[in-house]
Amino acid sequence: PKNRLYGNALLSFITKFSSGYWNIFDPTNGYTAIQVSILKQLPLSKISNRYFFETDMLFRLNTLQAVVLDIPIDAKYGSEKSNMKISKIIPEFTRKNFNNFIKRIFYNYYLRDMSIASVELPLGLILFIFGLVYGAVGWLRAVESGLPTATGTIMLSALPILMGLQLILAFMAYDISATPKIPRHKFYRK
Repeated sequence: PKNRLYGNALLSFITKFSSGYWNIFDPTNGYTAIQVSILKQLPLSKISNRYFFETDMLFRLNTLQAVVLDIPIDAKYGSEKSNMKISKIIPEFTRKNFNNFIKRIFYNYYLRDMSIASVELPLGLILFIFGLVYGAVGWLRAVESGLPTATGTIMLSALPILMGLQLILAFMAYDISATPKIPRHKFYRK
């Protein structure tokens, strides 16, 4: 059904934000093979259970800078019925993904490393929110007074919005390019 397709697409997009694996097409459909050395570093007791398991594991793998590959498979359920109700899990998934996103950003951009992206995100958010609030207040004052808004007021709102959006997009470009691509663990071959 279309609702399930749209729900899965939305959950997949949200998972990309929270996990940092922008190159993964379908993070919840497939299989996972993890090198033993990486598996030993994963806090297995902290990984979520049930439907959020795959997404939470991806977040935890990203904190270890593990390389993850997408290997597509055809999902064949046969006559089985899924117990998952998309409308019930979207709020839970959104909350958990938001928490993982905040943790991932803090770990990767402030605790373990600093980069230009560490400045772009907070500055972009501050400018964007300031522009929105200042513009909304100016617009409400203009509506109440019946007078047109001054050009300077409009520009003082528009410029921070545009600058903030540009900084947020620059952060996202950096984050996408920072997706782990080189394995940091040793390959063991016999």
